[in-house]
Amino acid sequence: MPASPASPASPGDPAPPAPHPVDEVLSPPKLVAYGLQHIAAMYAGVVAPPLIVGTACGLSGTELTLLIGAALLTSGLATLLQTLGVWRVGSRLPFVNGISFASVAPMLSIVKQSHPGQALPAIYGALLIAGAATFFVAPWFGKLNRFFPPVVSGTVITLIGLSLFPVAAGWAQGGNASAPDYGSVANIALAGVTLAVVLVLNRFLSGFLGSISILLGLVAGTLLAIPLGKSNLGAISHVPVFAVPSPFHFGAPTFQAGAIISMLIVMLVSMTESTADLLALGEIVERPADARTIEGGLRADGAATLLAACLNGFATTAFAQNIGLIALTRVRSRFVVATSGVILILLGLFPVAGALVNVVPQPVLGGAGLALFGTVTASGVRTLTGAKLEENGNLLTVAVALGFGVLPIAAPTFYAHFPQLVQTVMNSGISAGCLVAIALNVFFNQLGRRKPTAPAQLPLVADITPDRAGAPTG
Repeated sequence: MPASPASPASPGDPAPPAPHPVDEVLSPPKLVAYGLQHIAAMYAGVVAPPLIVGTACGLSGTELTLLIGAALLTSGLATLLQTLGVWRVGSRLPFVNGISFASVAPMLSIVKQSHPGQALPAIYGALLIAGAATFFVAPWFGKLNRFFPPVVSGTVITLIGLSLFPVAAGWAQGGNASAPDYGSVANIALAGVTLAVVLVLNRFLSGFLGSISILLGLVAGTLLAIPLGKSNLGAISHVPVFAVPSPFHFGAPTFQAGAIISMLIVMLVSMTESTADLLALGEIVERPADARTIEGGLRADGAATLLAACLNGFATTAFAQNIGLIALTRVRSRFVVATSGVILILLGLFPVAGALVNVVPQPVLGGAGLALFGTVTASGVRTLTGAKLEENGNLLTVAVALGFGVLPIAAPTFYAHFPQLVQTVMNSGISAGCLVAIALNVFFNQLGRRKPTAPAQLPLVADITPDRAGAPTG
């Protein structure tokens, strides 16, 4: 007999369960507003690597604009891949991807060792190999999450925040260390006013407006900067309206052993940082990242880097500052971040639109950055409260790992005379602290133990912000 049609739900039937905040689809205006906040937090970090590398390669202004557009486009594609996912690729968390700054130093080294016009093809050839390698080793790397109990993940989350403070400080001083007004009282005062506006708005606004306090603070800071001459509106007229990056615009990729090895090291560092960022984000959004999530996230990094190499972009990885934004606003929907990915793609295709975002002065970004990055640090401290620091050398693990993590920040030239391989790994405070924390945790808690101490339950770091700033319904 054919099955009878399902009877309609009666008024007394229980309502279907509400979606997890990560899977919540907000209304279009809120998606755009929250998405713009993420763009404002990450834009400078996306355009900085192509600016630095393109200038070192001696590119013209038109070619430099193309390189920046490609970086924005590929960052948007990577973010969509992470948030929405395809097959077993993508974390399906509100995970923002952008251009990895860890790759800048090795790429500059490749530029110095290459003949004119040959540096970018060598870089893209190395990225093709490194991206493919990352994609295929992700399933094995993802299984290593058992080495990230609270004592490790809390330390790494703390270091993510601490390592970003120099970025905020550089922005607050003006962003360009060679500019005459770098570090001026006017720049730092503008950053301070922006931070004050963000704090006041977050204190007195509630609901949707309270959640976009960062964006409102950036708008207020920019409006204040215009009469002070700190915002360059005239630059908008000098960029093309529409441009599509052509594959391998700078020449067919070449494959050099030294360049490939350096990019493989960069991707290994990025995988370590992305794993830590995924764990941090999973706790903040209250959907802990398991091995499958980490595998999908790392595969997305590899696939996006492979695609970026074809479209004149660079290696992509997680942007920790956006994790701080999620912790601060408690807007956890991955569709908000997917909206950011769409906006990034449009910015990449329409350089004139991207120039509008670039109107936000660096000191304004610096003021907002102090709040964002401080939130990440506070999240790490919160996680460490569940790590049972009084047991099994955990306190010493945190102390030494934090020391190694802060060392590159406090003494940037500490590893200057070490081999390039050591410099690549240890000059990243996040990677150095992560590796040390993992090694010491294994030494104290796992090596030679038949029954390792069960890891403590991680606290919900997302509740470090007031409840009134929670994600509103769509």
